[in-house]
Amino acid sequence: MAGRFLSLFRPLARVLPEIKVPERKVGFNEKIFWTALVLIVYLVMTEIPLYGIETAVQEQFGALRVIFASNRGTLMELGIGPIVTAGLILQLLVGSSIIQADMSDPQDRGLFTVASKFFSILLTGIQASAYIISGMYGSLPGPITLIIFTQLLAAGIMVMLMDELVQKGWGLGSGISLFIMAGVAQTILWQTFNPGTGLFVGSLDLLFRGGQTVTEWVLGVGAYPSLVGFIATIGTFLVIIYLEGVRVELPMTYAGYKGFRSRYPIKLLYVSNLPVIFASALFANVYFFTQLLWSQMGAPAPGTNILFQILGDYNRTESGVTPVGGLAYFVTPPNNVLGVAAEPVRAAVYLAILVAFCAVFSLIWLEVGGLGPDKVAKQLMDSGMQIPGYRRSGRPIEAILKRYIPVVTILGGIIVGLIAGFADFLGVFGTGTGILLSVGIIYQYYELLMRERAAEMFPAFRRILGE
Repeated sequence: MAGRFLSLFRPLARVLPEIKVPERKVGFNEKIFWTALVLIVYLVMTEIPLYGIETAVQEQFGALRVIFASNRGTLMELGIGPIVTAGLILQLLVGSSIIQADMSDPQDRGLFTVASKFFSILLTGIQASAYIISGMYGSLPGPITLIIFTQLLAAGIMVMLMDELVQKGWGLGSGISLFIMAGVAQTILWQTFNPGTGLFVGSLDLLFRGGQTVTEWVLGVGAYPSLVGFIATIGTFLVIIYLEGVRVELPMTYAGYKGFRSRYPIKLLYVSNLPVIFASALFANVYFFTQLLWSQMGAPAPGTNILFQILGDYNRTESGVTPVGGLAYFVTPPNNVLGVAAEPVRAAVYLAILVAFCAVFSLIWLEVGGLGPDKVAKQLMDSGMQIPGYRRSGRPIEAILKRYIPVVTILGGIIVGLIAGFADFLGVFGTGTGILLSVGIIYQYYELLMRERAAEMFPAFRRILGE
């Protein structure tokens, strides 16, 4: 039975837009078609400018947009931010038992989906209003303000439905993962080959014309990417791909099939990239809301208001609004080697905060996500597995898992935090967090495609996969 909180959303199930689950088996090629179509629509939306705003809109959130697959001044201004934030908040509340829900019950799972949709739409409206109120689009008349709000709300609902279309079996994987991967790939290509500022086009042209030195081209200057960042991007991809394959394998046997042995893998990145997603989302919200508060209180000069000296002091320049002090300053990293050399204290504090939050969020998600030793031991017991040399009981399995899982979880959180932080310091294309996410998503899609292809070629194999 659904908890009291989720029951409140039962009437909304008839009102909120919904993509129906396919009533027939969707073929592999058809799934590829719908996935590709959703991706094309997303990419088109990232290029359609919002009606009613100036053509040139100052960028205020920079690299934070990569995490939320958004693009300034377009229909994808908010990206997947409201959807991800709503989903994570509800999952944390359910996982910590603040909200009662049994996710194995179809009724509860359906109400959880309805609640996620409601809060996604609500947060889309809140963030759209905050963007307009903050003055990011300049001073606008009332009717234009309403038009911009409507565009952002409609685009947010459309993104939500596209994600649901993919997740409910019409496509492959998750729409949100698809958008993040596309956004990171787009950013990397743009920073490499952009005619205006790309490393091998705009920046190289500036070097040939004497606009910058070889050292500046190698290390990066201003809005231009660096050769060090390009090399670091390739290196970061290779390091993460390697770490994805590092694991500890525990020998297991099947109780029902004597002599049949298997192995249970515990990956080094046990909770995947979720810790760095949580940390980055937290930092992004700190940056956004402190900047909104700063602009609403008259944009005081740096060092003149004690509140902003603590939360986040900003300075308005020709290139936009930049943090110069407070918490917001320390949760945004220097984006190249020269920036780290100029602000070593900021870089050190940012890295320490990022690693600490990644480690903490790793432990939190261990319990919230049902990945703790006790839960895993129960799952292994229910599937008929046991450890050779031990009697068939959950206790020895749990005891052995406790030796590995907590240590691997903390170590994995620290490692992803260090990779994301150092990658940003080296000026990687697409940000360190973006590359972490994209590699994980590519791995998931590779496994999914192989499984779908196997099930398509050998229908009997589908029963083994539980489909």
